[in-house]
Amino acid sequence: MKIISWNVNGIRAVMKKGLPAFLKKERPDVLGLQEIKINDAARAREQFDFKDYAEYWNPAQRPGYSGTAILVKNGIKVISMKNGLGDEKFDREGRVQTLEFEKFYLINAYYPNANHELSRLGYKLEFNKEILKYCKKLEAKKPVIIGGDFNVAHEEIDLARPKDNVGNPGFTDEERRAMTKFLKAGFIDTYRYLNGQKVQYTWWSYRFGARARNVGWRIDYFCVSKKIKQQIKNAYILDKIMGSDHCPVGIEVK
Repeated sequence: MKIISWNVNGIRAVMKKGLPAFLKKERPDVLGLQEIKINDAARAREQFDFKDYAEYWNPAQRPGYSGTAILVKNGIKVISMKNGLGDEKFDREGRVQTLEFEKFYLINAYYPNANHELSRLGYKLEFNKEILKYCKKLEAKKPVIIGGDFNVAHEEIDLARPKDNVGNPGFTDEERRAMTKFLKAGFIDTYRYLNGQKVQYTWWSYRFGARARNVGWRIDYFCVSKKIKQQIKNAYILDKIMGSDHCPVGIEVK
C-alpha cells in the first residue's frame, strides 16, 4: 500500500498547481492532506472531482484556515472513520482524522504551529500530549501509522540552519523534546529508519528564494508503531513536487 501525505497550503490553490496530475502520476492508495483551508460550503461550490477516490473531509470551523482531508482509492475497504481527538479546542481546527483499515489505524494529522513569538507554544505542546495519548489508545487495538505536518524539526540534521533557528517556532527545545517523547513511546520515524542520515527537507519559506537554495526544514513525517516497522518497505520525500511550500512525503507498506 502506497500512502502519501502533503500539506497543500490550500486545496483550491494546489488544484490549480498540479494536484490532479500528481494523483494521476503517483496513484497513491491513500493521500492525506493538511491545511486544506476550505469549509464544506466552499467545497460544494468548487465541485472537486476525485473520481478514483473516496473522500473524507475534516474542515476547520474558521473559514480559510487549517483543516484536513483523506483520499482513499476506490476498492480499498475502510472499516471506520473518525474526525478529531474528542477535544473541542483542537477539533474545531480540523487537525486530526483517523481511518481504520483491516490491519492498522491511519492518522492524518496537522500539528499546530507554535507561531511567531511562540504565542501558541502551550497549545502546541498540549496537542502533542493529547495526540500521543490517543495514538497509544489506538495502538492497544492494532498498529498505528500517523502521517502529516508535525511542525517540528526534530534534530539539527532536519533543518538547513539549526544554529540560526534555536528557539524559533518548530525548533524550540520544548517541541523537540515532545517529538523525542513521541518516538520513545514506541513510534518509528520511518524516513530516518530507512534513510539514515540522508538530508532532505519538506518545507521551505516562500521568502528569500529559500526553496531554490534548498534552505529548508524536514517537518512532515510518517511515524509507525514499532511492531510494524519491518513492514515499511520505503519512506521517501518528493522534494521536486511543487504546488505548496511543503512537498509530499510517502511510505510503502507491505
